[in-house]
Amino acid sequence: SGGSTSGSDESSSSQGFLFFAEKDLGAFASAMAAEESKHSPSERICVDDVDPAEAVYMESVESKHSDHEFAQQVAALAGVTKPPTRIDSQAKYGVIAAGKASAFMRFPEASYKENIWDHAAGAVIMSEAGGVVSDSKGNPLDFSKGRILNNANGIVAAPPVLHKRIIDAIRTLQDNQ
Repeated sequence: SGGSTSGSDESSSSQGFLFFAEKDLGAFASAMAAEESKHSPSERICVDDVDPAEAVYMESVESKHSDHEFAQQVAALAGVTKPPTRIDSQAKYGVIAAGKASAFMRFPEASYKENIWDHAAGAVIMSEAGGVVSDSKGNPLDFSKGRILNNANGIVAAPPVLHKRIIDAIRTLQDNQ
């Protein structure tokens, strides 16, 4: 199962987490404390491929960043029954990578432009933790085209099995429109 490999103590002294990864070496998290001497050691993290009925998905807080109604339809068709958690920033990638949530879906308005720096580091952390990050068609995100992520169709991040279910649900919904 996913999450931290050694079950870190997430006590009230924790001020947040530092997530980091290195290509082909894995993803890691370290709990940060108000006092530097109380930071926890880094632990390897991995995604948690849960049953869709137990999955927790995240979506953007800002409605211009994502079509919340479409995300709900995708979640329902994929078997995800819990309500979404709304979160912005790259923290969402770390939360999934550590097994504390199950998926992230983002379906922005056509005019919205994604900056690569809003997703590149998170995509590496997810990948190294065993997850998948793609556009809503299932294609890997392409960070090689300049400052703007050339991606007008959305972003999906999840463990492999759930990711496939979400992509299949998107295709079904789009085919029926």
